[in-house]
Amino acid sequence: MSVLLVALLIWAVGWTVNGWLANGPLAQKSWVGVAVPLLFGLTVLAIWQVVVVGYGVSGVILPTPVAIAERFGQSLPILWVDFSQTVLKGALRGYVIGCLAGVAVAILVDRSTFLRRGLLPVSSFMAALPIVGTAPILVMWFGFDWQSKAAVVVLMVFFPMLVNTVAGLSDTSQMQRDLMRTYGASYWQTLVKLRLPAAMPFIFNGLKIATTLALIGALVAEFFGSPTVGMGFRISTAGGQGATDMVWAEIVVAAIAGTAFYGIVTLIERGVTFWHPSQRR
Repeated sequence: MSVLLVALLIWAVGWTVNGWLANGPLAQKSWVGVAVPLLFGLTVLAIWQVVVVGYGVSGVILPTPVAIAERFGQSLPILWVDFSQTVLKGALRGYVIGCLAGVAVAILVDRSTFLRRGLLPVSSFMAALPIVGTAPILVMWFGFDWQSKAAVVVLMVFFPMLVNTVAGLSDTSQMQRDLMRTYGASYWQTLVKLRLPAAMPFIFNGLKIATTLALIGALVAEFFGSPTVGMGFRISTAGGQGATDMVWAEIVVAAIAGTAFYGIVTLIERGVTFWHPSQRR
């Protein structure tokens, strides 16, 4: 049996089982929501393994999932150190600083017509700047350690948070604001009790967008200067040495970290915005 036929057979079996789970009598079970994407991923990995082995693709070009898993298991200490440097030090700290700054400046913009008309157009321009142009400058300014990576992350997440928060703060009707004034509420009371709660879906939308941008920013910044640790540094050096399995192991770590980061923010959003129609089941 040819490699192509085996790959098609694996795909057909996975498609059939997934279709039965998703549309069959077990479709309403809670575990099916996890089983369907898991089975799809395993099907893709199985086809990947069969095609690479069957056609004799060099491991330098594309390693098999088994080879990547072996390298992952053998390099856990290195991967943890790289994860700590890139995600916990650079991406996470820059994410927190950038998101808090974005929300704070959005409140100032909402308070000032001058800032609303002057800063928002500039923010669109700044958000369009390419990271490959700004990252080397920030590395020169802040050094080769995690501080420069955090600075790149701040620059990347600040503007999405600013724009989403400004949009959220305006998502209240005139009648609601008039009602608060009727009760004698001050600007800050209206902000805390009406406008910020109404803006939470927008704020969390910005937070979720920023999770991806933070990881990308930290990784790319490490290509322009880093100590001898970090996921971006390891991907760059391992790729130059032809150790593609190590590159893929780092990619797996980045994918797991990004998915977990996004999932945590989503769980927090469900708890905070339980009242919003998007969270109702």
